[in-house]
Amino acid sequence: MKNFTKQHLEETAKIALSLSVGDIENIISILVQVRQNHGRLFILGVGGSAANASHAVNDFRKLANIEAYAPTDNVAEISARTNDDGWANIFSPWLKTSNLGADDCVFILSVGGGSLERQISVNLCGAIDYARSVGAKVIGILGRDGGYTAANADAIVLVPDVNEKSTTPHTESFQEVIWHLMVSHPDLKISSTTW
Repeated sequence: MKNFTKQHLEETAKIALSLSVGDIENIISILVQVRQNHGRLFILGVGGSAANASHAVNDFRKLANIEAYAPTDNVAEISARTNDDGWANIFSPWLKTSNLGADDCVFILSVGGGSLERQISVNLCGAIDYARSVGAKVIGILGRDGGYTAANADAIVLVPDVNEKSTTPHTESFQEVIWHLMVSHPDLKISSTTW
């Protein structure tokens, strides 16, 4: 058991040192432009990434002064859309009702990035397609090979896959590390944290 703990921590350190500074800076530049244009940030994720999306919304709103939303925060609407329209269609109609436009940005948090072929996180794929159709920016923090999001986004940060048995915990953990870096970055941070 101690070997597992040591290995996990070593993998975590390896990932941190392997992240692309340039890719992170590219996303920060897009977010700065979104704020300057008074655009909105829609943060999408499913599973653990949905919980991360909720937390990230708070940080982007409170610390970076970017109007941000996570559709999964409204469980009544998400469950109604799932019931009436199917799980694959929970995000794109939500974005349409929110009048997503060219000044806005869709931020995908996902371990695999979605796959139409494998029918995994197709709701994210649909949201990306809708965002592209209205000229909104698409960014993401992803694991594995980035999937559909990586192939269709304006900018992504890929969390290196150092151990396929730990892909999900590492990716979801680093989503938090990376967005906390972003909202702490001098180009984005407006408000101070208490601690």
